[in-house]
Amino acid sequence: MSIEVTVRPARPTDLPGLVVSSAALFAEDAGTRDPAVNTDWPRTHGADAFTAALDDPARLLLVADHGDEAIGHLSGSLTPASAVRPVPTATLAGLYVRPAYRRARTGTRLVEAFLAWAKERGAGQAEVSAYVANTDAVRFYERHGFGAHSVTLRHPL
Repeated sequence: MSIEVTVRPARPTDLPGLVVSSAALFAEDAGTRDPAVNTDWPRTHGADAFTAALDDPARLLLVADHGDEAIGHLSGSLTPASAVRPVPTATLAGLYVRPAYRRARTGTRLVEAFLAWAKERGAGQAEVSAYVANTDAVRFYERHGFGAHSVTLRHPL
């Protein structure tokens, strides 16, 4: 039996579901890997940030829903070309799919929609960051054509 999931641009009525999905991402990913991240951010600032993103043509918010329930999301942005980086760059800032829907190609559909959005807007490249300890995420992004480009080394003070 297949699960019917719709991937679509977010609407204002999706804000509560986006906050819940983002909170789950923060708890599962940064919350277990990065003590410097404020895991309460989605609950305290998410609605305002997502509302601003809905009105910004350089930002993308996608919702994956099953019925009337948000089961995942993707947020991304487009940075225009500059003198330093003469190629417009699309950045996948956040992606989350509830565990029960992860084998239904929901994440793949979100990434494919993001890459199509980026190409339509003239991006010459797309990037995403993942914690090195999140090997499942790293493998997922590599399967979708992303490859290691730089490494951020951190020293805890």
